[in-house]
Amino acid sequence: MSDQTAYRFDTRCLHAGQAPDPITGSRAVPIHATSSYVFKSTDHAANLFALKEFGNIYSRLMNPTCDVLEQRMAALDGGVGALAVSSGQAAITISILTICHSGQNFISATSLYGGTWTLFTQTFAKLGVEVRFFDPAQPESLRKLVDENTRCVYLETLGNPKNDVPDFATVARIAHDLGLPVVCDNTVMTPYLFRPFEHGIDIAVYSCTKFIGGHGLHIGGCIVDSGKFDWTLAAGKWPEFTAPDPSYHGMVFAEALKPFGNIAFIIKCRTHLLRDMGSCMSPFAAFLFLLGLETLHVRMPRHCENALAVAQHLEKHPAVEWVNYPGLPNHPFHANAKKYLPLGCGAILGFGIKGAPWPSFSRIL
Repeated sequence: MSDQTAYRFDTRCLHAGQAPDPITGSRAVPIHATSSYVFKSTDHAANLFALKEFGNIYSRLMNPTCDVLEQRMAALDGGVGALAVSSGQAAITISILTICHSGQNFISATSLYGGTWTLFTQTFAKLGVEVRFFDPAQPESLRKLVDENTRCVYLETLGNPKNDVPDFATVARIAHDLGLPVVCDNTVMTPYLFRPFEHGIDIAVYSCTKFIGGHGLHIGGCIVDSGKFDWTLAAGKWPEFTAPDPSYHGMVFAEALKPFGNIAFIIKCRTHLLRDMGSCMSPFAAFLFLLGLETLHVRMPRHCENALAVAQHLEKHPAVEWVNYPGLPNHPFHANAKKYLPLGCGAILGFGIKGAPWPSFSRIL
């Protein structure tokens, strides 16, 4: 598929990133269960290691089955490239630590999945990386948190489980004014309900475990690069991409990869943290997530319809004190939901029972 974005979303869910196997003609994506690959020649091997051409070196770095998943995820989001990894937490970790190092900081929305909160406040702190929090309902507040060591802005499409919907375009505009890329966890919306790159987001991360797979059979994650953030614009700001890299033969990533487009970030994620920390996705997992993607465009509308119907029912129930679902007109983020989530508000729903001695919460997944 020469131009995968030219096809409708439904078609991309089924076919993006794949060509029939040249040897067998297999229509389904094969599971390439191999650790290693044969090089055509010493020159071929040298070119692969030098990133002069792309191909398979070792399955910790790339695998043909994972490659189809990566191309499909990039096509669904409209990105220039993607990286499949072992979990959503790995996707978040790699995406941030690729550009944020010890002694530096990044800014995050306060509305976060609990595992992400712990990663940011506990594990990253032990690595010398500071997180500074802003209220996503007040985007201007992040300006006061930025200094010369700030590296990016992070938020979730739908705060989990707060269910707040940020004003993405405003957050992105402010971040870009400050010279910072925006990373967004789009797990609970998926590319079907929200297209991050159309609203100024630069990097999307996913836990494929949830709605991308849809079957609960495997853990996995993915990073998708929009290719829109210019890492060369500010002189000296991003040495990861504009200075010689001693861990990769002195290569200057932005220059070496220029013939392939603005893919320095996603290639850096692959050739450094994935290479060194080893959080790769297995080809079997990639195969399962590809199966899940084939029905993404069918499943997500049903999730939204079901969640809204339950929310409307609970809103009228005499035993229910409150309902938290942005698809309801009285939700504080309903206006943002109508603007950014016209196809539906997802499947996360919270509610409180009258007289309960503890906060009640429920999810529909």
